[in-house]
Amino acid sequence: MALSEQYLEDDIHPIDIVEHLAAHHEWDFDRIADDQIAMAVEGQWRTYSITLAWSGYDETLRMVCTFEMEPPAERMSALYELLNMVNDQCWAGAFTYWPEQKLMVYRYGLVLAGGQVACPDQIDTMIGAAVMSAERYYPALQLLIWGDRTPADALQVAIAEAYGRA
Repeated sequence: MALSEQYLEDDIHPIDIVEHLAAHHEWDFDRIADDQIAMAVEGQWRTYSITLAWSGYDETLRMVCTFEMEPPAERMSALYELLNMVNDQCWAGAFTYWPEQKLMVYRYGLVLAGGQVACPDQIDTMIGAAVMSAERYYPALQLLIWGDRTPADALQVAIAEAYGRA
């Protein structure tokens, strides 16, 4: 059964859907407020902290997926260059670095204007895409920061998306 088949109501709150998804996947989560939830999702490289928040003001479900990173000051310009290159490859969501918090961040906003409703499959895909993007570019970030590689060289190790069948 598809995740969306579990919901018959059109007016279910997006964060309620996220809470059910987190329970379904057995992710650790904390419902911070009615409009916000935080969870930990285990990846191959890291455990990612994912927060989703609903803004009724602009009808947007905002997601941030973060992991800690402390690049040396002398690697910051190379990091920002790599992030520009990475973001050129990301069609949904974008990476940024928050230096004060020492966090690498993948952000995405799902606009649901005009009374649109997000379905569970859509939200599950959004979370999965965030983790997949973080996993794909994590090795490149590490090589750039700690392996003293150029942004172009580091990007070469990003795990490419597979197409077709083997």
